Amino acid sequence: MTKLLSLILVGCSFGFAQSWPQWGQNPQHSGQVSVVGQRAGEQLAEITYDPLVPKEQADDGGELLAHYQAPLTDGNDLFMEFKAGTWVACNSGASPCGADAWNSEIWGEKRYQWQHGKLVEQWSFQSDWKPEPSAGGLGGWEPVFHAALAGNYVYVPGAAGSVYKLNRGDGSVAQHVQPFSGSGGAANNVFVAGPLVADSAGNIYYNAIGLNLNGSPWSTDVAGAWLVKVTPNDHSTMATFTALTAGAPGAGSGCLGTFSSSQLPWPPSPDAVPPSGPCGSQRPGINIAPAIGQDGTIYTISRAHFSSRYAYLIAANPDLSPKWSASLRDRLNDGCGSSILPANGQPGGCRNGARAGVEPSTNQLPAGQVIDQSSSSPVVAPDGSILYGSYTDYNYQRGHLFHFSPSGTFLNAFDFGWDVTPAVYAHDGTYSVIVKDNHYDTGSYCFVVQFCPTAPEGPYYITQLSSDLAPEWKFQSTNNLSCSSNSNGTVSCVSDHPGGFEWCINAPAVDSAGKVYANSEDGHLYVITQGGALESSLFLNLAIGAAYTPLSLGPDGKIYTQNDGKLFVVGKPDVRKR
Repeated sequence: MTKLLSLILVGCSFGFAQSWPQWGQNPQHSGQVSVVGQRAGEQLAEITYDPLVPKEQADDGGELLAHYQAPLTDGNDLFMEFKAGTWVACNSGASPCGADAWNSEIWGEKRYQWQHGKLVEQWSFQSDWKPEPSAGGLGGWEPVFHAALAGNYVYVPGAAGSVYKLNRGDGSVAQHVQPFSGSGGAANNVFVAGPLVADSAGNIYYNAIGLNLNGSPWSTDVAGAWLVKVTPNDHSTMATFTALTAGAPGAGSGCLGTFSSSQLPWPPSPDAVPPSGPCGSQRPGINIAPAIGQDGTIYTISRAHFSSRYAYLIAANPDLSPKWSASLRDRLNDGCGSSILPANGQPGGCRNGARAGVEPSTNQLPAGQVIDQSSSSPVVAPDGSILYGSYTDYNYQRGHLFHFSPSGTFLNAFDFGWDVTPAVYAHDGTYSVIVKDNHYDTGSYCFVVQFCPTAPEGPYYITQLSSDLAPEWKFQSTNNLSCSSNSNGTVSCVSDHPGGFEWCINAPAVDSAGKVYANSEDGHLYVITQGGALESSLFLNLAIGAAYTPLSLGPDGKIYTQNDGKLFVVGKPDVRKR
């Protein structure tokens, strides 16, 4: 093992190796623990943390458009978000309703403890945090409420860009850190935008966004955007995204848009230029968890408020001063003329004669998009390089996984990145990268069937990549049965998914042996060994239309997975008395 990898593994063992205290398990978000995970043997516990799911799905045609916290584990403890309050159904005649009435709901955190083989609730804390408003910007996708563990405290998002520091033992408030309290009434327009993240010294980092709530917050420029740091002694500092993205187009600069659907097939001509409009200020993508490198560098993701195609990977020094920023534009060249987008004028392809490599909708080299419906967050690999899963809509909405060097140089990309924080498996002096790899039943680059016929569903893979993003192995979803549990304990199934099921995951987990843990839309938890073989699986709950969700591993190897607003614990019963 190289010296670098040895240092990283030692560093990760400082408070992070066995517990799962935050998004992606550790400050680098590698999703790997130093214990051997258990088999998918039997269901040990089930907790409903979002009882509003049936009403949410009823208002969204059966889809669950929500982002949820990763289950946080440490010792015998489990920490998980919960939701309460009221979902205002749109068929009730009320206005606002549905996603436009999120403020009627309540978010908070609960602590559970394993006692005699059962999870027993210890305390419950109700936060005043509310998500950013959906109308005109988020399309009904509920932002994530996500806590972090650090030492003897649980840090929980609060209103007005604040953070509650809770005593781990009893859930009492040790401190209410309010970085924006000096802003007067304007602080009420500030939102904690994404998970809280803790480094090995106990510092907390998060993104915050200030929205103009008097009009439409998504068609009016932001009031501000910040990367925030809270120290263990409750001192807060912040840096603006404008300062962290020097060189990015300014708020009033022109950003290129996309061609009109009346001009299909795209691009309209080899020299066509799409219309442009104001970029808006740089601000964080919603749901992004900053990552912290072993040297203390903080990484986060920025985008222009009015244009998801003008986005940046940001690197900041530990004091939040700018280090560098790297654009996600002009890095790719796999658009028109590629195997998936032939420039022949045929349905599914680009207009005949299109320039090689361009994105059809812009006629520019493709841009990695940062969209607010995603939860992709940066990951720091063992060699210090950075991975980020972007959205791209010209490759059947599969996105691209971007890979940058520690100095911000673009290295390479893999043709899948949509809504995934990859896991990193450190082994044998190198590392591998694990992603979901779904092929969606959608049009190639547009939604007009005449020009972009819908592809068949699947195949759906969990794919492991080498450190240079070359595929090492794939595990395909081949189950075609939709199953449901009956009251008598039996399971009934019907064959209705010939292409398999989506991997319903946004952050996989990997154990010390390289076993990969992933949940599927078919309702099963899967445990996959190195080489891509199935070790075990367990049916829990059919998850058709469910949200992409993270999972985690406990210090004893138990598996904490979720779908449809329910948390499931899987493994083998613990017969020891506690």
